[in-house]
Amino acid sequence: MPPMIRTALVLGLLSAVSPFAIDMYLPAMPAIESELGAGVSGTQATITAYFLSFGLAQLIYGPLADRFGRKPPIFAGLGIFLVGTVLCAVAPDIRFLIGARFLQGLGGAALMVVPRAIIRDLHTGPEAAKLMAMIMLVIFVSPMLAPLAGSGVIAIGGWRGVFWVIAAASLVSLALLAFAQPETLRPENRAAIEPRALRRNAGILLRDPVFMGLTFVGGLGISSFFVFLTSAPFVYTGTYGLSPTGFSIAFAMNAIGFFAASQAAGPLGERLGMETVVFWATAGFAAVASALVLVVLAGGGSLPVVVGMLFLANAFLGLVIPSTMVMALDPHPEIAGLASSLGGTLQMVAGAVAVTLASPFFDGSVLPMVAAIALCGISAFAVALLVDRSGRRQAV
Repeated sequence: MPPMIRTALVLGLLSAVSPFAIDMYLPAMPAIESELGAGVSGTQATITAYFLSFGLAQLIYGPLADRFGRKPPIFAGLGIFLVGTVLCAVAPDIRFLIGARFLQGLGGAALMVVPRAIIRDLHTGPEAAKLMAMIMLVIFVSPMLAPLAGSGVIAIGGWRGVFWVIAAASLVSLALLAFAQPETLRPENRAAIEPRALRRNAGILLRDPVFMGLTFVGGLGISSFFVFLTSAPFVYTGTYGLSPTGFSIAFAMNAIGFFAASQAAGPLGERLGMETVVFWATAGFAAVASALVLVVLAGGGSLPVVVGMLFLANAFLGLVIPSTMVMALDPHPEIAGLASSLGGTLQMVAGAVAVTLASPFFDGSVLPMVAAIALCGISAFAVALLVDRSGRRQAV
């Protein structure tokens, strides 16, 4: 097996555990709302809590990965994730579940930050985008199969059974990490954790307009997906009357566009330039999402139309997110772990804020969901314009 494919497979399987905890959980949200008497906003808070801790914890794992190597922080994160998952499975009420999901997110963050640093250890530029896209192809199995698997588990063991299955998957990931993933950061390249150095390096990143711009272009794209994740279970099952299995199929269709298009990010980056790909893909995402809002306002928001247009919007998004991830890290190889963690934190927090701001407007209908997605897309395009201008000024 070629080394890049083997690396993509291992990192993809590790990285898939955290989104699996989201995607497999989605069909259970209406059942949780009913059993725990949480209401829609309370049930949505279980995902918001996960995203928030998932984002904040990335600030920790990046420096740890630069200091101790890439594998030890993943081991620690998986252990925390496993404990949080078991607590979710035995949660007696919605507040306990929200807290357990917060703990789960603290551990799952390691599976987002460290694999990106591993990619930067091995490749840069279009090659890194190719590897990132290949990893996303493996992760693609999660939104395709996890909701369907979740529906099956719910039918047999209720929504708590979902978390027991996720706990088993995390144990498999621990074994995979121990035996299949080599360490990629050599001891001589490891950096001591020095608060002054961290503040200085964080300041470098925060003052870098290209790093911040690319981070928020990707972050606003991720925010739109978070809005979709927290709203779609109620829209598809409530407004359109889909069963948990029907929702899982519709959700998988929306995810196909993202992950299929992500495979073109590397080749298109080599042919056209990654900056060009990000700019026009962001424009396409904003245009399709905005058009969907107009269609819904005009009364044409049937299920096939919504699913089809979200498929196209997510296809554009699939070109944006892997490209911005690697482009933001490329100029900072010596602090790749910190750059990955800071960027990830900013993106996850942006997603949690977007869900929190959109939640009061959500009434179970499709319009608030697609309007929030369009607003994220328009904002991402506005930031992409600023990044493009900043990049041109730096090139002069």
